[in-house]
Parts: sequence; structure tokens; C-alpha cells
Amino acid sequence: MRFLAVGGLNTLLDFGLLFAFKSLGPPIVTSNILSTTAAFCFSFVANKKFTFKTSGTNIRREIILFIIVTLFGLWVLQTIIILPLTYLLTAYQLPNDVALFISKLIATAATMVWNYLLYSRVVFRHNQK
Repeated sequence: MRFLAVGGLNTLLDFGLLFAFKSLGPPIVTSNILSTTAAFCFSFVANKKFTFKTSGTNIRREIILFIIVTLFGLWVLQTIIILPLTYLLTAYQLPNDVALFISKLIATAATMVWNYLLYSRVVFRHNQK
């Protein structure tokens, strides 16, 4: 439940910033990278302190693994989902913003599964040495 709460707040931050940046003119990929970077910083602190409650662990290890897992999900997985899906949805006459919203929502769900599995099993392990 804590992961879902943090994920929900993080998603609101990410979506809000995505559309705010997009309204300023950058391409979708640039806007997504900017919004996910801000959400990324929030996510590390919230997941470490609130979701998985790790302390006395190797923080350097956690940060490096968190960066690898999260950025792959945000920049690779989301891009792989958002670009073709947005194109496909706009081809079916959906407005660009609606197509982007649906694409981002699906990409976010996929990334949340990816993140939870790897955060809980690799990044924020309580029995680190």
C-alpha cells in the first residue's frame, strides 16, 4: 500500500509536469524526460524512507541501483510504449493530448510493475552487506 501511495503521488507529479512542460513547447520525449527526472528525485527519497524503510544500508549502492532501474523504466520502457502508442491513438483520430495521456498512463502502469519488482528484490533490500 505504501508503494501505491508513493506511486500515486509520484504519478500526479510526473503527469502534471509532463503537460506543463509540453505546453511550453518541447517535444513529447523531452517533456517526458524533464517530468520523470523531477519525479525520480521525489521517488528515491519517498521509497527509501516511507515505502521500504531502509536505513543503515549502503546508500551509494541503493542510489546507483535506483538510478539504473528507474531511468531504464522511465526513459526506455516509457519511450518504447509512449511513442508508438501515441502515434497509433492519434491515427484513430484521438486528440493529441488524450492520446498522450492514455499512452502515458499505460506506460506508467508498466513502469510501476517493473519498479516494484526490482526495488523490492534488488534496490532496497534490508539484508545488504
